[in-house]
Amino acid sequence: MPEVVFPLDSTKPFTEQELVGHNRWHPDIPAQVHVRPGTSFRVHCREWFDGAIRNDDSADDIRDAPLSRVHALSGPIAVEGARPGDLLVVDILDLGPIPQEDSGPLAGQGWGYTGIFAKQNGGGFLTDQFPDAYKAVWDFQGQTATSRHVPGVSFTGIVHPGLMGTAPSAELLARWNRREGALIATDPERVPPLALPPLAQDAILGSLQGAEFDRVAGEAARTAPPRENGGNQDIKNLTKGTRVFYPVYVDGANLSVGDLHFSQGDGEITFCGAIEMGGFIDLHVDVIRGGMETYGITENAVFLPGNTDPQYSQWLAFSGTSVTLDGEQRYLDSQLAYQRACLHAIDYLTKFGWTPEQAYVILGAAPIEGRFSGVVDIPNSCATVYLPTAIFDVDVRPSPGGPARVDPGQGVPRSAF
Repeated sequence: MPEVVFPLDSTKPFTEQELVGHNRWHPDIPAQVHVRPGTSFRVHCREWFDGAIRNDDSADDIRDAPLSRVHALSGPIAVEGARPGDLLVVDILDLGPIPQEDSGPLAGQGWGYTGIFAKQNGGGFLTDQFPDAYKAVWDFQGQTATSRHVPGVSFTGIVHPGLMGTAPSAELLARWNRREGALIATDPERVPPLALPPLAQDAILGSLQGAEFDRVAGEAARTAPPRENGGNQDIKNLTKGTRVFYPVYVDGANLSVGDLHFSQGDGEITFCGAIEMGGFIDLHVDVIRGGMETYGITENAVFLPGNTDPQYSQWLAFSGTSVTLDGEQRYLDSQLAYQRACLHAIDYLTKFGWTPEQAYVILGAAPIEGRFSGVVDIPNSCATVYLPTAIFDVDVRPSPGGPARVDPGQGVPRSAF
């Protein structure tokens, strides 16, 4: 096992750990760990809400989830000698739930969860159709996930970090704040909001204290969206064996990681659509001098996917086009087309007995494939969503005999505002 450079104690909250991580992006958050290029190491990661979500049959904790506190990131980890303009090479050697802790109150101790977020608290990809809060708890048995809230479904997880990235430069941070602030100003009262501005409340900034803490807290960017530094990309294919090339914007690169997922469908469409958990990740780092200019990678990471995904060979695919539910034509709106494909899949699965919310959770948590299939034929773009048929206990393919029925059980717990 590689040396643990960022340890976490499951009995203590994130802010009381030996090393305190952070939940904002800023170049002046000091590195907590220093490593050399060419070394391998282990990092422990907290679940993104730091234990606020419980293993029970209520969705009140999802309804009240403290978005101002996410994400609980381990880092920053400085790589000695890395300079702005370099590429940071990060190999994912291994990752999984919290080691040797297969039961307990924290997600990652033998279980994880998927949340449909309420429209009043973040929303999701289909928030207009699913405006209330729901939660499904998944149990881990080796690499397999099952849920008492979504019976008739089991699948092999594609374990991956939802969030990993390097620190922004001061100039890049200012650019983020300007452009996202301008977007918010176009509709400042929108629910959910168009973007999340800097928020000093609940900021966690590693070892910073006093006036410096207050300054950085007022400037630092929230970690919710992906940006040029990588960040919360939620790419399910960043699995074991993946190599990622991150732009370096500050001395040391200041790599951070967190938001581990046991599994996820393309898009993480319920917002907390993955199976969220705490756990560990083993990394190897190196540096390509001047790599940003050499390869033209001046923003957004490039990666070589790992080869450890579940090998599903049969799929049931649904398509959608850029026409709204009330029949309005939109011009090549691929986002809308993917929403419509997901809604078609959800409606289809209800014919087998699952509730719409259970079907939505399946699309968020299971390793579905989402694709933009046609983006040039005006006015309709076409998007598709692929469901692996092997994850279902019944045959979900259309047949002359009609759909087999599953017992939906207690369903997915709901909590409305």
